[in-house]
Amino acid sequence: MVLGLVSLGGEAVREEKAGIGMGRVRGSVAAALLESMRAVQRALMQSPGLPPEQLVARIQEWQRLVGEMAHGSAQGAELATLYEISQVLNSSLDLSETLEVVMDSLIHLTGAERGCLMLLDEEGKLGIRAAQNFDQQSVDASDMELSHTVVQEAMEKGEPVLTTNAQRDPRFSGQESVIGYQLRSIVCVPLLVRGRTIGALYLDNRIREGVFSERDLPVLRAFANQAATAIENARLYTMTDQALAARVEELTILQEVDRELNASLDFEKVLDLTLSWAMRATGAKEGVLSILDNEGAVRTISCTDGGGSVTLGADALREAMASREPVLVDDGRMLVPIRFEDRVVGLLDLRRNGGGTFRPDQAEFAGRLADHAAVAIENARLYEKVRQANLAKSEFVSVVSHELRTPMTSIRGYADLLVKGLVGPLTPQQEEFIRTILSNVERMQVLVSDLRDISRIETGQLRLEMGLARLADALESALETMQAQIEARSQQLSLEVPGDLPPVYADPARLAQILINLISNAYKYTPEGGRIRVRAWQEGGYVYCAVSDTGIGISPEDQARLFTKFFRSEDPAVREMSGTGLGLCIVKSLVELQGGEIEVESQLGKGTTFTFSIPIAVGE
Repeated sequence: MVLGLVSLGGEAVREEKAGIGMGRVRGSVAAALLESMRAVQRALMQSPGLPPEQLVARIQEWQRLVGEMAHGSAQGAELATLYEISQVLNSSLDLSETLEVVMDSLIHLTGAERGCLMLLDEEGKLGIRAAQNFDQQSVDASDMELSHTVVQEAMEKGEPVLTTNAQRDPRFSGQESVIGYQLRSIVCVPLLVRGRTIGALYLDNRIREGVFSERDLPVLRAFANQAATAIENARLYTMTDQALAARVEELTILQEVDRELNASLDFEKVLDLTLSWAMRATGAKEGVLSILDNEGAVRTISCTDGGGSVTLGADALREAMASREPVLVDDGRMLVPIRFEDRVVGLLDLRRNGGGTFRPDQAEFAGRLADHAAVAIENARLYEKVRQANLAKSEFVSVVSHELRTPMTSIRGYADLLVKGLVGPLTPQQEEFIRTILSNVERMQVLVSDLRDISRIETGQLRLEMGLARLADALESALETMQAQIEARSQQLSLEVPGDLPPVYADPARLAQILINLISNAYKYTPEGGRIRVRAWQEGGYVYCAVSDTGIGISPEDQARLFTKFFRSEDPAVREMSGTGLGLCIVKSLVELQGGEIEVESQLGKGTTFTFSIPIAVGE
């Protein structure tokens, strides 16, 4: 990431050039001093020598020149130190580290007894961010006794404020802090960045007076400019880094929210998760989630305290419902509309209850959370509608299949009486008609039975009588009802069922039903003279059974939908056979309900094999 850092290179170069210029000044002063001393030496060697008053004047001149050299040397050392400090300041973008370097450098540069660095926060309040004493030991901000008047004057004027002895300075001598803290030497320099004051540097000495002078101000001002720029760069970097970290954390939370919300389509669970995450992310103590129906009335309410909905003013409610962003109703309360496709589907009512107001970032996050929750809530609601419709359908099928059994039983009974001639002899044509009636009643009974089974499976009402069962017995029961149809089509049936197969844990009647459906499919879709093969074997903790035929086969496209309800292939050879499209769906459900699996292998024109497994009974 590239930050807009302020370059300090130009100023450092100017300081370096100033140091070179100062060296030239010191050289010229030294030359003048040396020439003056040589002149005095020549005069003293001559007779009668220099008068005393001239010698005193020369010595005074030497003292002045030596003083100028000393002052120039001190300024050069200060500039060199300032240049080194600027290099250190710009070597780090960590705000805390930068503040610590500033204070270390400031105490070292000035020889102050104590010092502190103050910065303005986002609300414009001035606070001490770093404080140290001469021993470079950190001082707690609460223990830092300073003159607030000096600081305020420097901040307001944007210029350094200096007093060599605050006790005698008429500007500050009457201040309580100056008197109470016995402050003497004080200097305060504002921190300026592009004409904007961001804080101040404060130094003092409570023991000595005259520690700071006007000659120190240019160096302190230059230092303050360097420090202000370094601090601003570090603060910008820290703020950007913190904002990025907060955004990453928020995205991580929203990812986890999405995962949890989309892991379930249970309506109530989605509501509970939405409210829980909203409270956790905003620090709310109580919350209510109201879900609205299409007419805008409250349909469902989920709340933390079990108190139901909370009364809201009509104006606040209307404002929240019309808003696209969270609405702060009063201190410590926030309403968050949940919208899906420009339609309000819910409302979050979050409360702090004396725990302070919601921060802007918390309100923004609550809004984004509501956007994510809206999709999950709408999906859960749609799923709930589909589930209710499916239950209603299953219930209808169950009722219809039950009601159809009574008239079908009656039709079959009277048809049997007619066929047996109990009400008089029938003509051949009448007998043919009655047998057609019986055949169709049987087909209707199969359909009703399948509908009843699929309805019970879907509603979880199918009861299995689980126990020890033998596959050979179930196969024998199944063949009793189908042997005649197989023989009528001149099909060859081969059985490969070992006599030592262990018993399985299953419902014997449902196991026979599975075999009836699979063998029925085999003989219906295998041409006359074809072969049907039933094999069984043990593998691991399961007994496997495969029903194979040499029939018409199933295309890959049809195989993908083979076990769905009411599916029947568009193949004409399939369509000419009677069927409901429920048999294989029921078979798959029965196999899985008994702890097994089923799969199909098929190739068009070469036949099909269905293989299913059933767990071996425990202890066998």
